[in-house]
Amino acid sequence: MNRSTATGFVREQAQPIADLVSAFKSSGRIVIVGASLAGLRAAEALRHEGFRGPLTIIGDEPYEPYDRPPLSKQVLKGWVPADHTALPRLRAIDAAWRLGVAATGLDRANRQVHLANGDQVPFDRLLIATGTRARPWPNPTEAALDGVLTLRTRDDAARVQARLAAGPQRVLIIGAGFIGAEMASICCELGIPVTVTERGSAPLVGALGGVIGAIAAEMQRDHGVDLRTGVSVAALEGDQRGQVRRARLSDGSTVETDLVLASLGSMRNTEWLEGAGLAAGFWGVGCDAGCRAFDINGVVTDSIFVAGDVARFPHVLYEYQFLTLEHWDNAVLGAAVAAHNMVSLEADRRAHLPLPAFWSSQFGVNIKSVGVCSFGDEVVVTQGSVKERRFAAAYGRRGRIVAAVTFNHAKWLEYYAAQIERSAPFPPPAPGYEQPEDRQPVPAAFPDPHVPTSIPEVALTGHDPTERGAEFRAPSR
Repeated sequence: MNRSTATGFVREQAQPIADLVSAFKSSGRIVIVGASLAGLRAAEALRHEGFRGPLTIIGDEPYEPYDRPPLSKQVLKGWVPADHTALPRLRAIDAAWRLGVAATGLDRANRQVHLANGDQVPFDRLLIATGTRARPWPNPTEAALDGVLTLRTRDDAARVQARLAAGPQRVLIIGAGFIGAEMASICCELGIPVTVTERGSAPLVGALGGVIGAIAAEMQRDHGVDLRTGVSVAALEGDQRGQVRRARLSDGSTVETDLVLASLGSMRNTEWLEGAGLAAGFWGVGCDAGCRAFDINGVVTDSIFVAGDVARFPHVLYEYQFLTLEHWDNAVLGAAVAAHNMVSLEADRRAHLPLPAFWSSQFGVNIKSVGVCSFGDEVVVTQGSVKERRFAAAYGRRGRIVAAVTFNHAKWLEYYAAQIERSAPFPPPAPGYEQPEDRQPVPAAFPDPHVPTSIPEVALTGHDPTERGAEFRAPSR
């Protein structure tokens, strides 16, 4: 075969592939469940990728996607109204919006999403981007007391801001994670007395460990927070009008309060997928690194993808463990990967391998992190001054760096990010200056892992090894 013949043969082979890709992008119906950051960015990415077919976005809130980080910061301070947090549009998406109606079921056999109003929305490819919701106070009667609130949505933020502006006598915040700590910080800025209860040994202990958590505890107490660690709230009590008035703690003490903010973490919105045969539960929706959902047997699907807070995916940097990340970058980058892979042939698909990052502003300190801190079992302060709350610390596991956190020292994060991405040795050499005299790693003091009591039981069915399958069952008592 001469060169001209060979070139012609390659062109003949390439043309059908190009036609297939073009048809794939111009035909079919794509439905996105979740009018969220991930949902909006995925829709924009689909149009950017050349998808020209019908696109539908379903959301249970009546609003188009909005920005959540300002809700616990600028909105609570009264700087920005809650309804002024809409996400900017990066490009036209020409989508049909189904807002204010929740998805209640998924029929994979007929490729339909069932809605709360009885409608069925057909699809050829589906993106699940339903995110999370705030975990409510577990006692429904106590949760219904006037003045017991959570913070997750735009409406939540508006309610909390109005209560803070009214000047409560004392705010009780249950839970000292990032949202709880940020709300406590705002109370201090507004001059409102605040008590924080935390079952763990310190604030932020689940995310950053006990060593850094102890620094966060000092920071809170120095700003006047009545921080109670190692205790839980046993009960909330109200008056005859149904207004919350006090909390009884597990150590026998009480806290007089007229505003309770429950900051108990988040719950992933997967209930609507019950019975759909996907690997979905309280942990999120399992998917591969290309954002394709797994079915209940662990087999990857071809037409269902997952992105954002609800996605649980393996990460090569973290020993292929499955991660769920409630971070801005994870939502944006995961949405881009999912959208690309939804309209691409197998050879052109990409992996979602983000380097997790987050930030929090509290008590005059800007806290930023890269990597997965809780994956580490050691930590070392590499730069700056803990006393001045201006430092960098690195986390290690099995002799390599896996994460870093900074307090008012974020200019060095890019250096640590590069170290993490190439699995550099731990402890890492500190860049620049201000290196502490004691750079000896210590145990990071993360809480012991525990098994949630709500884990469903999984059973294998069938006797023929070639036909066996899995099914979820309610936990046995």
